This record gives sequence, C-alpha cells and structure tokens, in this order.
Amino acid sequence: MDDQNKNLILATALSFIVLLVWFVLFPPPDPVQQTEVPDLPAATQADATATAPAANVTTPATEAVADAPRVKIDTPELEGSISLAGARIDDLLLRSYRETLAADSPLVRLFSPVGVTENGAQPYYAVFGWGPAGALAATEVPDAHTLWQAPAGATLTVDTPLTLTWTSPAGLAYARTIAVDQHYMFTVTDKVTNPGAEPVSLFPYGIVARHGLPAGLQNFFVLHEGVVGRTDGELTELKYKDIADLDRNEREGALAQISEAQTDGWIGFTDKYWMSTLIPQQGAPFTSVVKYLPQAEIYQTETRQPVVTVAPGQSVESATRLFAGAKEWETIRNYQNEPGAIASLFGAKPNPDLQPVPGFIDSIDWGWFYFLTKPIFFVLHFLHGLIGNMGLAIIALTFVLKVLVLPLAYKSYVSMARMKELQPEMEALKERAGEDKQKLQREMMQLYKDKKVNPAAGCLPILIQIPIFFSLYKVIFVTIELRHAPFFGWLRDLSAPDPSSLFNLFGLLPWAAPAHGSLLALIFIGVLPILLGISMWLQQKLNPTPTDPAQAAIFAWMPWIFMFMLGGFASGLVLYWITNNTITFAQQYAIMTSHGHKPDLFGNIKSGLKRKPKAEPAPPAPAKKGPSKK
Repeated sequence: MDDQNKNLILATALSFIVLLVWFVLFPPPDPVQQTEVPDLPAATQADATATAPAANVTTPATEAVADAPRVKIDTPELEGSISLAGARIDDLLLRSYRETLAADSPLVRLFSPVGVTENGAQPYYAVFGWGPAGALAATEVPDAHTLWQAPAGATLTVDTPLTLTWTSPAGLAYARTIAVDQHYMFTVTDKVTNPGAEPVSLFPYGIVARHGLPAGLQNFFVLHEGVVGRTDGELTELKYKDIADLDRNEREGALAQISEAQTDGWIGFTDKYWMSTLIPQQGAPFTSVVKYLPQAEIYQTETRQPVVTVAPGQSVESATRLFAGAKEWETIRNYQNEPGAIASLFGAKPNPDLQPVPGFIDSIDWGWFYFLTKPIFFVLHFLHGLIGNMGLAIIALTFVLKVLVLPLAYKSYVSMARMKELQPEMEALKERAGEDKQKLQREMMQLYKDKKVNPAAGCLPILIQIPIFFSLYKVIFVTIELRHAPFFGWLRDLSAPDPSSLFNLFGLLPWAAPAHGSLLALIFIGVLPILLGISMWLQQKLNPTPTDPAQAAIFAWMPWIFMFMLGGFASGLVLYWITNNTITFAQQYAIMTSHGHKPDLFGNIKSGLKRKPKAEPAPPAPAKKGPSKK
C-alpha cells in the first residue's frame, strides 16, 4: 500500500469516526411532556437582606390575574399586553417570526400569562417592583397581584411609554414607567415617593419566571437552553436539569444560586432562538439569583439592587431593562456596543443615557469552537447582506474558507503529487529490503527527508475541515438568521434537512415524503445528500482504484456511507459540504496537472466500474515422483 493511499484512507476513516461519534453524542432530541403546574403562594420579606418576593400569585388569585385589565403592546416587532395585576409583562408575541413556514402559521409566542395555556406554553413572564426592608411592612410595597392604575385608552408603543401608578395604604406613591424600543428592549423605571414623616427603606428587583419546562425544549447536548447570564465578566450557563440540582437555600425558601456583581452583568432564560434577560443598571453592584421552586416546578431568575432609604418628602428612582425577543446577532451586538444605534437605524433620536450591555453577544450559544464560530458567522452575515440569499452566502463563505486554507491545501496536494514521483524509488526500496520491515521504514524515512516530502501532508486538508465543519454546524443550528432561511426551489429552510425524498421521486409521485427522523427518511434521502455522495465519489476518482482489495472496498463504500450519514443534517451544512468537495476537486485536479500528473478521471471511473475477473484456480501441484524401481 503506497503512502498516498494510506494518508487518504487514514483521513477518510478519521472523518468517518468523528461523524459517527457525533451521531452517538448528539442523538435527535426527545419530545418533552408538559405537566400542569400550580401557582406558588407569594412570600413576604421584612428585613434588609434583599430577598425578593416570589413572582407568582396565590392559587385563589390566579383567576383575578387572568381577568385583570390589560394595556396593549404595539411595536414594529412586538405585540401583546401588560397585565395591570402586578404590572407584569406576560403576553408577548414576535411579529417577525412564525412557528412554521406556512403563511397562516401563528406568531411565535415568547411570554404567556398565568392561567392561560396556548399550544402547550406554560406561564412565562417578567415582573418588577420593590421589596420591603427594615421596618417597612410588606403591605407598603406593590406585590405580584397589586392592581396598578393606567391612563384611559393607553397603549405601549415606541413613541408612547406607559406610566402606571399605585399608592400604598400609608400613602407611599409608586410610579412605574415602561418604555420599549423598535426591537426587543424594555426599560422599566420605578419611582417611589415618601410623603410621610419617617424615612423608609426598600430595594428594587426584577424577576423573570417560567412555570415548567419550555414546550419546545430540545435537551440537545450541542445546544444550551436554560439560564444564561454574566457577572463581572464571567459567563454563566445552567441547563434546566442543573437548576433542579442546586442546593437548597433556606432564606430563599427554594433551590437557589446567588451571585454578587460589582460592576456589570445580566441574567435570564435562553431558548434556541429566543431570550428574556434582566439587565440592571451597569457599573453598579447588584445581586443575581437563579431559583427553582420544586413543589410548583417554577424556574426564576432575579436581579436585586441595593437597599435604598427614601427620606421624608423625597423620591428615589431605579431602572432595569428587559430584553425579550429574538436572538438576532446584529440587534444583540448593537445593545452590547452601541445601544443608541438601534434607535438611529429607524431615524429616531438615540438615547445617550442608554448603557452598553457588556458581553451581551455571548448570550448566543457559540459552542466550544467559539473562536471559529464567531468569525465564521460574522463573514456569513456580511455575505448574506451583500448577496441577499443565505444559500448563496454559504457557497460564497465556502470559497472564502478555501482561499484561507489554500496555502495549506496547495502544500498538501504538492506533497501528494511528489509522493507519486517517488513511487518507483519506493518500489525499489521494497525489493531491496525484502522482509526486513525496520530497514524498509528507515530507508523510506531517509528518502522522504532527502526529497523533502511529508507523507502526512495529505491528511491536512481533511483534518482542517473537521473544526470548520463543526463550527459551521453550530452556526446553522443555533443562529436565528438561518431559521427559515430559503435557498431556491424546494429548499425553503436551510436550517432543516432537505425535504425532498427518493420515496416519492422528489415530489413526482402523489404521496408525502417520510417524516424527518424516521427510518424511511434515513433510507430515502433527498437531492442534496445524493449530490454530496456524487461529489465525494468524483473527488475520490482523481486517483486510481487501489490494487489492494481491502482498500478498494473502503474507497468504494465511503462516499455512499457519508451520503446517508449526512442526509439528515441541515441542508445548509450539506450545501457547504457539496461546495467544499467541488472546490477541492478543482484545486486537486489543477495542482496535480501542474506537476505533470494529470488525473485520468474517466479512466479511473471506467476501471472502477469494470467487473474484476474471477481469479483462475491455481493448477494442482505436480505429484512428487518417488524413487524408480528397476
């Protein structure tokens, strides 16, 4: 077996093993069964330890919360309403996103009210307020079912913030102003005025609460869903199963994890494409809390700001932002780097007081290869902006990546070509060494050294593709820019597998293709996986079929095994692989030709298709003659 074929088999086998391990580690997610979850009684707090009340209300109050008056939310990206019971933001739909590709598909719902279940969605909402500290009674602060007052006919829009009011039994006056920008950022400003004769102490808090597990939870190893946050530059990620394993905190009355931030941070829940995140005042200390109430299966993230004292006749304000929407890279990046740019994009006057959100871009799950995933997505996003078609952007990205690794690929292909030149000398070495394997190895290594040839260089182009492949897989799988992104024709969602199928002759026969994930779908693959197999097969045919039967069998089956293995991957990823194979084929053909070894492509194909003649049975050995008798 020559070293060129050894290298190719090694690289191919390694790629096969990596993909096989990928399938074992990252199996398709199982559906999650949802259960009914009761409301948890609200807690109270009467000291200065800043323990926030529970976000939910008592079970008898559930109906009152569901029936409370509401104020409409109407922005370019959001629609929904705010319940005046607790002034909670609990009804939110994303206008730019639908559940499926169907024109009549419902809008994606982010927040759902208590007492209302829609399409399996459990209650999910954000509440803000003040917690009592010192001697202040719990009745003197608004809680989860306080009925706030709103102006008649009020609607929350980009241009018209909403101001709600409530007065405590002792006369403390509360005002809550809720503003929202053109995308997904709410700013909640709470103000308390003390008209009494004695100072009062209290602290502001924000809570995002989720009853039960998300309806679309995938439990996929490669995808993070659960709590995501940042505390003084350190990113925190907790899956739901990790939250349920937290230690019990008696003061919190729940399983909890508490972190103290001194300079910056944020915390919330992230789904695959959507997120709700609390962002307190940056540059100031706050307490970040992750909490789980197992008896009611309620997950909470909280931010608590330090206790403040309001002197008689004075007022205190506190502001907290809430991101509630789609994890769009450009939008999140602007909130991180230049929040005012969001307003200026739409011709509105930027808010100079709006603070950047440090590290907010890391709320997108970039994965282990983040150092590759981030720049790959940046280039893909840029190309999509230029071209306007995500499929063509993926093809263009493939060309960019191939140009970047061209020096390495060129060196590799040149090495492979020079290995062919050394073939006669290697054969002569084998004859001289005979059965002495050590001598053969020494002389071959000396030959490589003298001729300056690296026999392992042939593996490098395939090896470098492995982290790029995984990074691009991550980009296509988790970024919302690829969700429902069309290419051409039947490919209407590059984040999903090719929907065409041999089962119905790619739509020519009057029955549906097998459902994705089924055994039939694995067997009856679509157009893109077939093109992938053909591209791998043609690339293989640049070299003659190995004379060794074991090698020949591996080479014959490998393209078609990969074809079926990758058939269930996102069509955008398969499109990348096809383009990569096509470019690699052209590169290798050109480089080998330039070094005097023009591949006999059609000859190799013909020789591979020929039926090998059956081996002739060896003639019987002549019988040994005994000594003649005279």
